Amino acid sequence: MKRKVGYTWRLREVMAQRQIFTATELVPLLRERGIDLSASQVHRLVSGTPERLSLQVMAALCDILSCTPADLVATTAENAGVRKTATGDLPTPPSNVAKLRPRAARILPDA
Repeated sequence: MKRKVGYTWRLREVMAQRQIFTATELVPLLRERGIDLSASQVHRLVSGTPERLSLQVMAALCDILSCTPADLVATTAENAGVRKTATGDLPTPPSNVAKLRPRAARILPDA
């Protein structure tokens, strides 16, 4: 059975709980921890959902916000929907199906 996994990036929510409301407030805090990101990079980190993230950045964010990675990333996992096959949903074919099929062609050699 296949599983569908996903995640929710909760950085903005955790920042708000710690009274940090803008991405620009994070830039100097990250620099203090050796993470040199531009204001636009931090803005994308805060406003979007990253697909990849350095563990150094994650560790710095956790230190700044006094949280754990689990506070920043909420994961989900569920069973993927299994495709169902038709089991009688189709109408029954008419009884004269044989009449609808083409006749086999007879190929004769050239005389």
